[in-house]
Amino acid sequence: MESPSASAHRGHVPWQGLLLAISLLTFRSPPTAAQLTVASINAAEGKDVLLLVHSLPENRGGYTWYRGERVDSDRGIGAFSIETEKFTPGPAHSGRETIDSNGSLLFQKVTLNDTGYYTIVVTKKDFLTEKATGQLTVYPELTKPNITSNNSNPEEHKDAVLLACEQETEDTTYLWLINSQSLQDSTRLELSKDNRTLTLFHVTRNDTGPYECETRNPVSLGRSDPFTLNVLYGPDTPTISPSDSHYRPGANLRLSCHAASNPPAQYSWLINGRPQQPKRELFIPSITANDSGSYTCLAHNPDTGLNRTTVKTITVTDVSTSSTPGLSGGAIAGIVIGVLAVVALIAALVYFLYIRKTGGASDQHDATEHKPSASNHSQDHSEKSPNKIHEVTYSSLNFNAQEAKKPTSASPSPVATETIYSEVKKK
Repeated sequence: MESPSASAHRGHVPWQGLLLAISLLTFRSPPTAAQLTVASINAAEGKDVLLLVHSLPENRGGYTWYRGERVDSDRGIGAFSIETEKFTPGPAHSGRETIDSNGSLLFQKVTLNDTGYYTIVVTKKDFLTEKATGQLTVYPELTKPNITSNNSNPEEHKDAVLLACEQETEDTTYLWLINSQSLQDSTRLELSKDNRTLTLFHVTRNDTGPYECETRNPVSLGRSDPFTLNVLYGPDTPTISPSDSHYRPGANLRLSCHAASNPPAQYSWLINGRPQQPKRELFIPSITANDSGSYTCLAHNPDTGLNRTTVKTITVTDVSTSSTPGLSGGAIAGIVIGVLAVVALIAALVYFLYIRKTGGASDQHDATEHKPSASNHSQDHSEKSPNKIHEVTYSSLNFNAQEAKKPTSASPSPVATETIYSEVKKK
């Protein structure tokens, strides 16, 4: 009977005999300087994949691949003889695997079931062997994800919304984007443990989006189409424009009402409590004083059921601004001049009295010093006189005051002359 090695040279060795020979030789494999390795790889489902072998020995005679981390004849994929360049399939061969002359294992259109460990045994010409194991991981080719919602028309400050990124696949990372930006920390946002679902609590009108979700694995990436929420809100308190509230008779009155609302609000008007035709703008041509009064705008959102109103008072008068009674400029000027004249009069009178008093005292002192006898005689005489004579000196000051007023004729304005007497007594 021929040895397995001799038969291998001719390419006629049966698969089981070859596996037995390799198994026996494996126990005789000494360590080598360059370590044989198999490069692990990630692959997308449906692609062709090559498991590469590195640091092959020089005097190699053939390769055998196994499914798993150990040499098992029942899990043999196939063997390749370098001399004959012939591939012999094994019991674990699926029909999609081949072995290249450099020892690499080629998979055609890998499936998720191909994920696992693979072991190569290199048989040398001296019948020694080397073994190495690598890993193949197959991931699904991610399709374009889709966002679903439990409520696409939530009401502001009332509803919560749950968004889900579909389809759900294993070994997939999920990422959410709002307005093309990563999610910001918020107490109103909550992600599931796998990040596949996003919950928004108490939505507002600013939460409309758009939202996008990304799915990732080591071999592919997918991004959904933008998803927008239709948040129902409003109406807010309406505003009436223009801001004018006073009009002249004969003018055209045109008022417009607006309130933030989704869907758009429905508008109606009341004039002094009387309903008008429902519309956003109110127009009254050639208004009269009878059109004065309160104008009320009512905004209604049929989806939220909310109503808001605003009241504006319109006044129609001949005079747009009322005159305020008051003093004329001439009257004010006359009052100012009169006050100044009185102040000057009082100042002059005080000054005059002060001068008279100080001047009289000085004259009397001088007379006493030069004529003491006469002074004393006069004093004695006056004290002994039964009837004292009081000397009274009068002085007069004339002030002219002219009232400032508007000229009514070419004749000069009358001048008022006032004479004030001041009495000064000398004892």
